[in-house]
Amino acid sequence: MSISADQGSGGPLAGVRVLYLSRVLAGPWAAQLLADYGADVIKIERPGTGDDTRAWGPPWLKDAEGNPTNDSAYFLSANRNKRSVTVDLGNQRGADIVRRLAESADVLLENFKVGTVKKFGLDYESLRGSNAGLVYCSISAFGQSGSRANEPGYDAMIQASAGLMSLTGPTDEEGGSPQKVGVAIADIMAGMYAVSGILAALVSRTTTGHGQFLDVPLYDSQVAWLANQNMNFLIGGALPGRMGTAHPNLVPYRVFATMDGHLMLAVGNDRQFRSCAQVLGRADLAEDPAFGSNADRVENRRKLEEIFARCFLARTTDEWLVELAKAAVPAGPINSIDQVFSEPYAEEKGLVQQVRHLKAGNIPTVANPVSFSQDPVQYRLAPPMLGQHTEEILSTELGFTPGEIKDLRDDGVI
Repeated sequence: MSISADQGSGGPLAGVRVLYLSRVLAGPWAAQLLADYGADVIKIERPGTGDDTRAWGPPWLKDAEGNPTNDSAYFLSANRNKRSVTVDLGNQRGADIVRRLAESADVLLENFKVGTVKKFGLDYESLRGSNAGLVYCSISAFGQSGSRANEPGYDAMIQASAGLMSLTGPTDEEGGSPQKVGVAIADIMAGMYAVSGILAALVSRTTTGHGQFLDVPLYDSQVAWLANQNMNFLIGGALPGRMGTAHPNLVPYRVFATMDGHLMLAVGNDRQFRSCAQVLGRADLAEDPAFGSNADRVENRRKLEEIFARCFLARTTDEWLVELAKAAVPAGPINSIDQVFSEPYAEEKGLVQQVRHLKAGNIPTVANPVSFSQDPVQYRLAPPMLGQHTEEILSTELGFTPGEIKDLRDDGVI
């Protein structure tokens, strides 16, 4: 696929065209990752309003004069390196525009309510005839088939109903209640599963010559990544519950209070336990049969944690972290986000990058964490303004004349 001049041509996915008709977070997150890796990503949005998350503020992006724009910080988090085209899919001419773009796409990503894209003639079966190599990915709450396929779903209710909230938060004894994760992790992980599936399908296409349909449900994705908690239940039979910051399979592995704050201790093996006990001035604990192995420590969790809790109160967080680091015991502070970005590590690793926005000038974006030895991630484009690339794509990609574009705009098609 050809890439426009402002897109550049770097990245391992250079030459791959992604067309996506999704909004909010799961689909946009997946598309942003593909764009970061070099794909040319075209974002189809509703004229006038666009992606729902453009309005999920405050805070709002401010233009060069300091005035609020119509784009929220939430939208900015998931939409860099993309081009925005506004199209009314409910209009036949609008749906035709998307069909034409799909003919040259490698990937189509959508997250409409099940059955919606079929009404527009934009479902996989309708498009594969003119593009046999199309990898088509649908993200929805409960998948494209089954008894719950038509049910809607947002991240928080998926976190609740698919088990995550039953595992998250302080225990009842600590006065806790079920909690959701502080970011929309069900959406983000569904987007990550979508990306891995899309990349696998693209690899498969190199040998088979044809694309395929991918069905990625938020609910199923959430269940899948409960990981060890799933298997603890399926193998051990005991129902996992909320444990605050503690780990069901490792001890000591939790937050401890210090003289002036808290730290997170993450002891993962017996050597680390011996070293940690020595740092705390309790080398004798490593010789105690009740704590000799991790299995013993899990069995005697409460007793060991009470001992450690008393020890950690003797010094400050920074003092403990220095000594634990010397002993190669994993532990860390509980940083707020401002602390994360103000640490020297953030500058050293370039965790914040700058992209050039059409109205706001340079704006920050959080770096993609993957480093390629030959094809580094490029921050080519700021999150687009609504419809910013509509005329460019219609004219250069589909051959529409200025007069035809004006007619489409006048009629509300774009």
